[in-house]
Amino acid sequence: MIAIDRINEMDLEAFLAAFGDVAEHSPWVAEDAFCKAPFADREDVIAAFEAAMNAAPAERKFALVRAHPDLAGKAALAGDIAEDSRREQAGAGLNTLSREEFDRFTQLNTRYKSKFGFPFIFAVKGATKHMILAAFEDRISNSSEEELKTALAQIARIFRFRLEDRIK
Repeated sequence: MIAIDRINEMDLEAFLAAFGDVAEHSPWVAEDAFCKAPFADREDVIAAFEAAMNAAPAERKFALVRAHPDLAGKAALAGDIAEDSRREQAGAGLNTLSREEFDRFTQLNTRYKSKFGFPFIFAVKGATKHMILAAFEDRISNSSEEELKTALAQIARIFRFRLEDRIK
């Protein structure tokens, strides 16, 4: 856990070393958030990450969404995802799916990506596989605009969870 005083003393390189992986394979979010320093508290850092994401041009937002792995997908099984994602998916039980559950996730991932052009995003910390499947089922009928907005809101929740785990 890093104290806010220590964060405020960091240069960009140190900040990126500590937080560059908070946004899945998108260190530009941390770099843009760094520009909001000094931070009053942890909430201020979280707000800076969300503001950086929201201020980004549309193509950068899409790239951020697309940088996320499929939930319970092949990359997760192979361990080819960010450490935070691996830990979060395991915490939701996605690493212990039955064959039927894995097949259902695979079907939904394929259907969702075909419809929206990006992976299903769900902040899985504190969720169960049943909650995630229910959200998948509910959101697959959203419009593209509504689903992008929902995906970005879920990414903001992911930022919150990851930063809360790292900042005092």
